[in-house]
Amino acid sequence: MSKVEEIEGEVVRLSAQELTEFRDWFTRFDSEVWDRQFEADAKSGKLDRLAEQAQRDHAAGKSTKI
Repeated sequence: MSKVEEIEGEVVRLSAQELTEFRDWFTRFDSEVWDRQFEADAKSGKLDRLAEQAQRDHAAGKSTKI
């Protein structure tokens, strides 16, 4: 049995209150992981090409004000 399958088995046995608490924790955890990855990608230059394309598109009038 994989770790994921073990975790799934535990999650399905949670009470409604425990599931709410787990969901809230996991949402925060997942957001923090995503933020760290985004920050690392930005620092490493992985997003530079996308930012440059967005600036070119904006300069060419291909964007709209929100």
